[in-house]
Amino acid sequence: MRAWQLAQPQPVDTSPLVSVEREPPALGPREILIHVQVCGVCHTDLHIVEGEIPLPKLPIVPGHQIVGTVQQAGPDARRFAIGARVGVPWLGWACGECDFCRAGLENLCDRARFTGYHLDGGYAEYQVSDERFACPIPDGFADDAAAPLLCGGIVGYRALRLAGAQQARRLGLYGFGSSAHIALQIARHWGAEVYVFTRSPKHRQLAEDLGARWTGAAGDDPGMLLDAAIIFAPAGGLVPPALGALRKGGTLALAGIHMSPLPQMDYDLIWGERVLRSVANATRADAEALLTLAAALPIKTEIERYPLDDANMVLQRLKRSEIRAAAVLDV
Repeated sequence: MRAWQLAQPQPVDTSPLVSVEREPPALGPREILIHVQVCGVCHTDLHIVEGEIPLPKLPIVPGHQIVGTVQQAGPDARRFAIGARVGVPWLGWACGECDFCRAGLENLCDRARFTGYHLDGGYAEYQVSDERFACPIPDGFADDAAAPLLCGGIVGYRALRLAGAQQARRLGLYGFGSSAHIALQIARHWGAEVYVFTRSPKHRQLAEDLGARWTGAAGDDPGMLLDAAIIFAPAGGLVPPALGALRKGGTLALAGIHMSPLPQMDYDLIWGERVLRSVANATRADAEALLTLAAALPIKTEIERYPLDDANMVLQRLKRSEIRAAAVLDV
């Protein structure tokens, strides 16, 4: 099979992903072999390629927003029929035995393995997943439209929940791309006014097209305090202005797996029972809830589709904030 593989992390401008021919891996008892149709491109892929988060496995095939069809199944894999369409998200396996897993927090499992990070991902013609962590894809979504839901959608949904967005009247979103453009649609469905902070004029326009009440740059005054906010951009410098825009008792959630250092802040920014919390991965329950909600609304994903051979170029465009919302590789 053909795959785009990272041998050593390097700046993405050096085009570090290399096309290789590999044998499809053997299947474990509960594993399925997936013929990849498309794979979404996520900011986490960029952090992996550039080594901004420690890499447990090299070489690695990135990609964790996979949509494909089941080609083979291990001897104990019976959840999906051959030919079934499935999605593969970031969480690829959890132990099911630790205190976190038993408490419904498998996203915090110390032994968890993640797709495109511990497990070879979807920048390839075939990918192997534990069937228990794959997702059925709602019928109403084409493959490319479904791919951004599998990380941007799922993690955005968890961030909304942890920020208390369902009870918020006014919600702020900092950074606007794949995850935020899905989160905005959910928040609007829940009845929140959404205020979007982003430098990019084209991202502001997309936010307005999707129903944002106000758009501006970080540090701009939206004219009122917010009940909750989420930072999607990997920029620690956004934390002080985002906290400053919150009312007392509001929650600021940090939705990225990686963020640049947080600056020193005055205690007044957190005083008044404001909450600052991170969002770490997501659970299978988050995935099921998001996909059900996405089909019911329905959510419209804004995508740019590229051939798999353009993987390096797409990551370069993502780093330069040139992707309007979500990028998808056609495998």
